Parts: sequence; structure tokens; C-alpha cells
Amino acid sequence: MAIFINEHTPVLVQGFTGRIGTFHAQEMIDYGTNVVGGVTPGKGGSTHLGRPVFNTMKGAVEETGAQASIVFVPPPFAADAIMEAADAGIRYCTCITDGIPAQDMIRVKRYMRRYKRDSRMILTGPNCAGTISPGKAMLGIMPGHIYLPGRIGIVGRSGTLGYEAAAQMKALGIGVSTSVGIGGDPINGSSFRDVLEHFEKDPDTDAVLMIGEIGGPQEAEAGAWARDNMKKPVIAYIAGLSAPKGRRMGHAGAIVSAFGESAAEKVEILKAAGVVIAPTPAEMGSTIAKVLAGQRKVA
Repeated sequence: MAIFINEHTPVLVQGFTGRIGTFHAQEMIDYGTNVVGGVTPGKGGSTHLGRPVFNTMKGAVEETGAQASIVFVPPPFAADAIMEAADAGIRYCTCITDGIPAQDMIRVKRYMRRYKRDSRMILTGPNCAGTISPGKAMLGIMPGHIYLPGRIGIVGRSGTLGYEAAAQMKALGIGVSTSVGIGGDPINGSSFRDVLEHFEKDPDTDAVLMIGEIGGPQEAEAGAWARDNMKKPVIAYIAGLSAPKGRRMGHAGAIVSAFGESAAEKVEILKAAGVVIAPTPAEMGSTIAKVLAGQRKVA
């Protein structure tokens, strides 16, 4: 089992025929993802990469029975693409697009609240690397070969740090159940807490690595939720220990403006919540290995 996607999940690519959409759709198909078609307005009725192209998400879902989609739509139109996916009945959507205006994402968040929680589309991103369930399906832009199938969940704001963690884990023979990028923007579709909740329910995930960074309250909120609700161990690495207060660093969300938003403060908050901290990015894999060894000794 995996969260969000598996080898059977029918997937649509939004922005299918564009240069970026084409490249990554082919990578996903080569990995084994069940890509059943794509959407590019005005090109409906044609085929691309051997799959049908549709004008609308509603028509595509009706024809293919798709349950997930990935958004490679340019920033000015990406919010509309996400809302169209929600209205079409997509269950899981990940948005790769970087540079979506914050006001557009506020509109998306408000729009999706018209759906009841149990029928609301799950959105991850924007500005993320996507989601991969190794050996099953890839819905994103990550290098699939660095992920070993296994039982550790990964959730992070940074795509490249997620890749680094997966590579370290693979070198140690530790596999991944699902890796989820939630994106680096200030306003995203799913928070750390949201994804931790799914991992806690997944019987095939034994522990979770959370990769955070400076800016925003999400890591601290996730730590508090994990302390009160999770039986599985949570390991965390927080990037930005040397970042000066008030300066924007990398991701749009990575700016310290209040207490609890610096890396050092987040580390202390997470430690107090019982989260195991990886002290450096080079020690993410080894920290997970130590936690797993401790579990085996207890068992």
C-alpha cells in the first residue's frame, strides 16, 4: 500500500502537450505510472505520447476514469487548472508549477472549501517535486531511480533535500513507501500535518521523515499533532540554521518573521514534541537508520 497513488491509479497530465509536460509525462510513463491521457485546451481529439488529449478535465475524467492529476500549467492559469481538476472529481492532484501568485492560491483554498472534507480533492504543491510511491507510480519530476521501495514515508518542502534523503536511505538499504512534496510556497494545498495524518493511517509505513525549513508555523504544528496523535516515530531535518532573521532565503515561504519560524526554534519545538532531529543534511539517512535499529531492539 502507499498513500495518494499506486500502480493502479489512473493519472491525467494537465498541460500535457507543452514542452515541460511532455518531458515529465514521458518520464512518468517510462517509470510505470498509469498515465491515461492529458488535457490541453484546444487540442482535444488528438493523441500525444500514445495517449488521448482532451479539452477539459471533466471530459477527460468521464472518458478515462482518472483519479489523479499533475499540473504543468503556466503560473497565470495554474489556479484555474487546479479548480477544474477539483470540479471534475479528481481525488488527488499535485501541482508542480512555480510562481503562482499567492492571491490565486488563496482563491483555490477558498474554492475547495465548497466541497465537504470527505469528498474534497487532496492537493499537494504548488512549487513542489510531486509524489512518488517507489516501484509503483511517479507523479512528479523527481529522478525515480534513487528511490528504493520500502516502509519509510518522506514529506518535505524542498524537492532536492527529498532527493538527498532518498539517495542516502537507498545507500543504507532503507526504502520509501511514499515521498510527498508539499511545496515551498507560503500557501500550499496540504500541510505537514495533513500528510502525517495519511502516513499514520498507512499500514505499510513504519516511520516518517519530515524535511522542513525556516519560515511559517507548519513544522511546529505538525510536531504538536504528531506528539498527540502518532504512534509511528517522526524524524525531522530543518534547513536554514544559519539564515539571518528577516531575509528571504530560497523558497517563497522561507523567511523568518515571528517566534518559532527560525530553524533553531523549530528544532527545539520539535525536540520537545518527541521528534528525532537529524543534525545535518548529510545525516538524514543515518538518523533514520538509528531510529529503526532502536525499534528493532525494543521489539
